[in-house]
Amino acid sequence: MNRFSQVIAGFALLLAMSAAHAQLTIEITQGVDNPTPIAVVPFAWQGAGTAPEDIAGVVNSDLSRSGQFSPVDRRDMLGFPSVQKDIFYRDWRALNTEYILIGRVSIAGQMRIEYELYDVTRQTQVFSAVEEGSPNEARMLAHRVSDRVYEQLTGIPGAFATRLLYVSVTRNPTGKDYYRLTLADSDGARPIVLLESREPVMSPSWSPDGNQIAYVSFETSRPAVYRQDLRTGAREQLTNFRGLNSSPAWSPDGNSMAMVLSKGGNPDIYIMNLATKRLTQITRHYAIDTEPAWMPDGQSLLFTSDRGGRPQIYRYNLRTGNTDRVTFEGNYNARARVAQDGRNVVLVTQRSGQFHIAILDLVTERTQVLTSTALDESPSIAPNGSMVLYATKYGDRGILAAVSVDGGVKFRLPARDGDVREPAWSPYMRR
Repeated sequence: MNRFSQVIAGFALLLAMSAAHAQLTIEITQGVDNPTPIAVVPFAWQGAGTAPEDIAGVVNSDLSRSGQFSPVDRRDMLGFPSVQKDIFYRDWRALNTEYILIGRVSIAGQMRIEYELYDVTRQTQVFSAVEEGSPNEARMLAHRVSDRVYEQLTGIPGAFATRLLYVSVTRNPTGKDYYRLTLADSDGARPIVLLESREPVMSPSWSPDGNQIAYVSFETSRPAVYRQDLRTGAREQLTNFRGLNSSPAWSPDGNSMAMVLSKGGNPDIYIMNLATKRLTQITRHYAIDTEPAWMPDGQSLLFTSDRGGRPQIYRYNLRTGNTDRVTFEGNYNARARVAQDGRNVVLVTQRSGQFHIAILDLVTERTQVLTSTALDESPSIAPNGSMVLYATKYGDRGILAAVSVDGGVKFRLPARDGDVREPAWSPYMRR
């Protein structure tokens, strides 16, 4: 049995407890002014016993967490209609409700969720839809309902039916840290520990199809890049060079991976062909080049470098080989992550000695600081470009937090136990 297998075997009895430790909770701290009032009525269960999941409850929490909506408390509802003919609009107008969502849930092999959204003022149906899938994926089906409602009312695709990766760290009574790479729903529910180790785990990233992940693990006593298939659990070690092996970043087509290696004596950006494992070195500078991030078109990369004296963001063009500086405002800008529109970039910036999350518009070259806490790091942007997830400190603990790209909505996702860090928001998940 190799060293890593011994570690996993030794932790086997702790898995159930680990999942509980990895559970995140939601604490909304700021929403938009005048959020839209909406009633998410408990969905009717058309089956024996009790429903396997409170679908409407999940949708209610999703819409509330977005900061854009103010859901009606169930205790204030005057009725629980599940079909249109049972909606008495005057009752909902009395609660100052603008929209009402009703639905029905049944299982005949597959779970089926039928739901409709109505405009209370106009007394008209906005849309109706059906979600179907395995009963084991009831929460994900509920998140898809949230996505449809959110898009209908905001014009922006929802990102509730996505997943999160993060690293949690707990310390046992002897003072030894345990690192867990955890996968969870976008609301922190259903955590699954993918990797446990006594050695550090960091830099998780997603493949563009959401089926694989990459990360850095020190399980062999030095950093190495791994990739893992989420469907089969199969793991593959991609690097084993002396020195740095860090910051894996999948190309938009999923065929290559950018990473940082110091095997040549200096930290530089390399690209690995994942089929052949062939490496191509793309930066050659005496400075530290690190934290690569692909532009959505796959034709260029952003990265952090101190080649100008302080850490700043640079852009490398794969076709021309040219490198251009991107950030000029502030003395420290690092860890760039690009939105799918290719225009907005979230990054870590230093202002007055404190580290904040900021967003840079590549067209206007305007930078807006989004957070006011002192030690913010590791930003990851939602696939719809609306929210940024990042790591920060709250009290004496490391937690995850989120902020909208306009700074108007904020919430925290602390773990029940230990510190959490290194978040990575998934792409849209294929059905």
